[in-house]
Amino acid sequence: MTRDRHTVLDPRTSPEASEDVLPGAAPAAPTAPALHARLFARPRRHRRLLVPLAVAALLLQMAVAMITAAVEQTPTIDEPVYVGTAAVYLHEHSLRLNPEHPPLGKLIIAAGVAAADPHFDRRHDGDQGHVGRHLLYESGNDPWRLMLWARLPVIVLTLLFGLVVFAFGRELAGAASGLGALALYAFSPDVVAHGSLATLDVPAAGFTLTSVWLLWRARLRPRLCLPLAGAALGAAVATKMNTLAAVPVLLVLAGLSVWRARRTTTPGARRRLLGRAVAGAAMVALVAVAVVWASYLVVDPRLRWTPSPGEVPVVHGLRGQLAGLLPFPEAYRDGMRMQFGLENAHWEGFLFGRHYSGSLWYYLPAALLVKTPLGMLALWAAGTVALVTSHQLRPVAPYLLLPTAVLLAAAMEGERNFGVRYAIFVPMFGAVAAVGALALRRRWVPLVAAGLLAFVAVSSLRTFPFYLPYSNEAFGGTARTHERLHDSNVDWGQDLGRLADRLRDRYAGQRVWLVYKGSGVPSYYGIHASDPRSRPERKVRGLLVVSDSSVAKARGRLARLIHSSHEVDEVGHSITIFRR
Repeated sequence: MTRDRHTVLDPRTSPEASEDVLPGAAPAAPTAPALHARLFARPRRHRRLLVPLAVAALLLQMAVAMITAAVEQTPTIDEPVYVGTAAVYLHEHSLRLNPEHPPLGKLIIAAGVAAADPHFDRRHDGDQGHVGRHLLYESGNDPWRLMLWARLPVIVLTLLFGLVVFAFGRELAGAASGLGALALYAFSPDVVAHGSLATLDVPAAGFTLTSVWLLWRARLRPRLCLPLAGAALGAAVATKMNTLAAVPVLLVLAGLSVWRARRTTTPGARRRLLGRAVAGAAMVALVAVAVVWASYLVVDPRLRWTPSPGEVPVVHGLRGQLAGLLPFPEAYRDGMRMQFGLENAHWEGFLFGRHYSGSLWYYLPAALLVKTPLGMLALWAAGTVALVTSHQLRPVAPYLLLPTAVLLAAAMEGERNFGVRYAIFVPMFGAVAAVGALALRRRWVPLVAAGLLAFVAVSSLRTFPFYLPYSNEAFGGTARTHERLHDSNVDWGQDLGRLADRLRDRYAGQRVWLVYKGSGVPSYYGIHASDPRSRPERKVRGLLVVSDSSVAKARGRLARLIHSSHEVDEVGHSITIFRR
């Protein structure tokens, strides 16, 4: 391995060279190697600047992509809920809204909401969806401005997680591999798409990755890194409850890091070392629990929580016992019960043209196969194999592969087949795992890796600024994603503003019939339309505008209306315009 790579795995084995000079001795005449070093010192210094410049360039293009998406997209289905809840946190210090998700992610969004300083109507009392829509559309606020400010903290956080990806990759295999990992992260259409939204998926996954990185670093500096890893783990658990599945794995990794940091061959010391490993894992757990409690206390120091009658379902069996044993506030435990209740509800899915009831265990792997650039899939696969087979990289394999596998298995067990956002941690961890392939010492590796990275970049840039409905070239590209997937994979209500522009520019004065799946209010954007499902089919004449998720799941009257119409246009690869 190169010196950088060796430094990462055990920096204690790569001491810096030093010179011993006797006091008062005359300086020796410079040797030929010394003269060569002086002559080329400045170019090397310039080459060192290339790495931070490359990092800045990759993050800059990612920032441009995310900010463009944030500016152009109208609220997605979940965003008004989180933005409205954030406003309630700021003005009422109440936990009454959106208890099924912990507060930290919404507190992050609240930073942007506070900067926007919207008018908040304290007199309005409704459910979380109504509160969000009232704040955006019925309180005299500008929804474009408010949504941009709400999204900006998540965008900044997504960029910071990019630095974690780079640092992790550099420590494993040097600066070039770190840049490769960052490139995969920065050009991931899914990370860009969901990192530009005021939602919780990217923050939760990013905090989990940060915790894993700090646990890896704890092998060398356990006293510093273990508490920080616990804080990052707590931040993940305080953002989304699905990260709880990774907690046992990360606690085992914490103990493993302490064991490797202080390992000894003395037989009598092994028991003490085991005790220290257990203590290290306990420290991580305690700090994580403290962060969760702190996130609730920030919202309401008195932790007032009184659920409405019937709001919290009764959960029996192992799930109910698990929710009751969690060392978190009652609001968190009730939120967990609500999540279990949602899992028991009836849901529908759509995959490869098939509309089905319930869930498919292979839905997420299949969706990832469609929505991940082909070069990225190849580097993930090669990197995973290299991590398992390479003696020098094998120590990091459990840190990267086990949390990803456990989180993916837990997500695949879920009943809601709504999109790859439930597995957004895969492209994050996968970017670092690809370092295994980038670090291979073969002459052909740099050329092949550069080609695959370029393929990823081109594929990502081609879909700009429509990142949410992206699919790779093997499945027809972004324009055909709606034929295979639905919901947040394609159409999450983000293109209502673009639809308004299209109708105004091309179809002014024509009768519009609209079936829109989203949380936006069409009339606010100047779209005056009727619901075709409420009228006799013979009276539906003009433009029939349907969100692609509704097209995918159309039945009965809507299906007949679509089949008797012809397609004339599409908007954002998520809304189809038919003419009747």
